[in-house]
Amino acid sequence: MKKLTLTDFYNYTFLSGLTFSPDKSKALLMTKKCDKANNSYKSDLWLFDPATKQTKPLTSAGDVGIFTWLNDEEIIFTAMRDAGLKNKVAGGETWTVVYKLALGGGEAMEYFRLPEIVTGIKVLDNENFVLTISNNSNRPDIEAMEGDEKAKALAAQKAEKDYEVVDELPFWGNGAGFTNGKRSEIHLFNKNEGKLKPVSVYPLSSRITDVKDGKILYIVSKFEKGKTSLKNSLWLYDIEKGENTQLVPQDKWSVRNAGFTGVDKIFVQATDNAKHGMNENALIYLLENGEMVPWCSDDISWGSSVGSDCRLGGGKSLYSCEYGVAFTSTERYNSVINTLTLDGNRVILPMKNGSVDCFDKGGDGVLYFIGMRDNRLQELYSYKNGAEEKLTSFNDAVYEDVSTVVPDYFTYENDGVELDGWVLKPVDFDENKKYPAIFDIHGGPKTVFGDVIYHEMQVWANMGYFVFFTNPRGGDGRGNEFADIRGRYGKEDYSDLMKFTDEVLERYPQIDKDKVGVTGGSYGGFMTNWIIGHTDRFAAAASQRSISNWISMAYISDIGFYFAEDQVASTPWTDMDLMWEQSPLKYADKVVTPTLFIHSDEDYRCPIAEGWQMFSALKYHGVEARLCMFKGENHELSRGGKPLHRQRRLDEITNWFEKYLK
Repeated sequence: MKKLTLTDFYNYTFLSGLTFSPDKSKALLMTKKCDKANNSYKSDLWLFDPATKQTKPLTSAGDVGIFTWLNDEEIIFTAMRDAGLKNKVAGGETWTVVYKLALGGGEAMEYFRLPEIVTGIKVLDNENFVLTISNNSNRPDIEAMEGDEKAKALAAQKAEKDYEVVDELPFWGNGAGFTNGKRSEIHLFNKNEGKLKPVSVYPLSSRITDVKDGKILYIVSKFEKGKTSLKNSLWLYDIEKGENTQLVPQDKWSVRNAGFTGVDKIFVQATDNAKHGMNENALIYLLENGEMVPWCSDDISWGSSVGSDCRLGGGKSLYSCEYGVAFTSTERYNSVINTLTLDGNRVILPMKNGSVDCFDKGGDGVLYFIGMRDNRLQELYSYKNGAEEKLTSFNDAVYEDVSTVVPDYFTYENDGVELDGWVLKPVDFDENKKYPAIFDIHGGPKTVFGDVIYHEMQVWANMGYFVFFTNPRGGDGRGNEFADIRGRYGKEDYSDLMKFTDEVLERYPQIDKDKVGVTGGSYGGFMTNWIIGHTDRFAAAASQRSISNWISMAYISDIGFYFAEDQVASTPWTDMDLMWEQSPLKYADKVVTPTLFIHSDEDYRCPIAEGWQMFSALKYHGVEARLCMFKGENHELSRGGKPLHRQRRLDEITNWFEKYLK
């Protein structure tokens, strides 16, 4: 049997966007595959028929953007296939082209185009749509110009590319670049008239949550004194009347989601962030006569926080119908589907371990989901009466004659708290031999490891390493109290990680305790930086997209101005010492561990200055260190970066551990 290799991820198929047709008779899903030759990904649509349990490809050009059902027999999607228009976009113009494809056959035909950046489409009927548009208030309407006027505007825009002028906070966003003056707007669009009618416009930034029976629910965020507000409001737009009504005011709630349910009810997921800060789990309410009435008081970890480097794309995490809602939640270390009826009865469906990455309900009443099961990559599954059935085989060929390792799972205790941990043994494990090991730490911190496959971990296990990982306090899936470590970064979370390391070394004497490495990204990178400043037990470290200094991160990161204040419970003006106490950079003079730093130059979540600072501090103190910067990448490098860059990243980390652990 062949060993899984670092480059095998080029063969993976990533699934997302499962969506049933209006009549619920068939479903769409998107596949993405690495295109190594172009250092990108190919995105195509597939059709699933529940009656035959068969899938078939609908597109093959690999260029599908956003997509949705137009009606029961036609779909629409965005793509850029017109060579002339491509040249205009390359020259600085802004366009979106929507194509229509009939399921019965034939080529996709252009349906309409707009001189806008369309980021979302909701279908009202074959001619009318609700569009989400990204608008830059600092940019003139170049596409409406002609002749010399357009040429001059394009030339001025090109000349301005050498400068960025900002007057807002945040001024950039991870994966979005500079966002100053940009807003997400909602417009009605009639295809035949070719005209947009605004529902919400600048200076507001809006997000659609649901559309039903001629009404649009959307969340509005405001900028106040040049800074985005952490509270937001919920609005209802009546298309026929052309009227907006505020349902939830701006000043109290952080509204996470909202939708229509039952015959005429509206639900709202919201929190005031008062007790547990910005990561506090939202409660779910029903709007009754303008008041927020609790629907379910459970402490729910909404959505799936189960991490993996084998996903690309999202999809539905909530489905609303006449009886209430179905939704995904993270329960300890698995994500599962729940149902909540209008009378407030919540049921967590009994499902296999793994992740539910997105789901929808078919016309047969069966739930269908894209997920990870049995230590394997994503596939489409059905769920009915407690039984799951695998329906696709997109990734089956990956496992033919290739070795993968199923991790051992166990629980351990620290400070009286039961915690979850996993260990992958090396391929061809021999209990009489000694092996090096790698400790992998998740990001967040409010995420979890679970019973799902991680490519990097499987690669290392196939190279002869033990790999171990755990869910320390601060993570998701176990309620607000477990997740809340504000002001205590590096305290109980660090204690949990060290206790787990002790436990692993005791349970697996085949691990050479002098050849153990540690790595992690984002919060995991922060914790890697923290660990090397507090212990010398690890022979090597690889710190990825990390935080080293809360004081600098707070005012460079796209989320820093509120995330840092919330998570470390201080600002430079209220308690500089507390921020510094929780910053790994403070302890850099104690580091002796050879450390690799991985960072992207367009990471605006944990900006590259964080990596540079820790790297420079280690070099200053004579510690062996190396930094690999990835140009044109952001915080998502390990999960959604360009394929060749993902390969180089894992090469860098693996080679570092090969050097110091073997």
